[in-house]
Amino acid sequence: MQTFILLTRLSPEALKSPSSMEDFEKRAVRHIEQECPDVTWLQSYALLGPYDYLDIFTAPDMNAALKVSAIIRTFGRAHSEVWGATDWSGFKAILHSLPSQ
Repeated sequence: MQTFILLTRLSPEALKSPSSMEDFEKRAVRHIEQECPDVTWLQSYALLGPYDYLDIFTAPDMNAALKVSAIIRTFGRAHSEVWGATDWSGFKAILHSLPSQ
């Protein structure tokens, strides 16, 4: 499984009240569970700054991650970005596999 980072910013029109953020999350999670059964959510964070949420999930491939992003975008009038990620020990293994100069 590959790890992905999902950054989401909801549009002001999507938020009618503070509780609407939780409603958005519940609806989106249900939809993702139905449409993307191979996706596993690892962590979710509320953010200060230009994005409202940061989610970390695993998916079998990029197509599954893109499907998650499309669901989020259509569900809550949101802007989202999906980034591929590797944990630090995995990244160091890649570095060690490179030829020395």
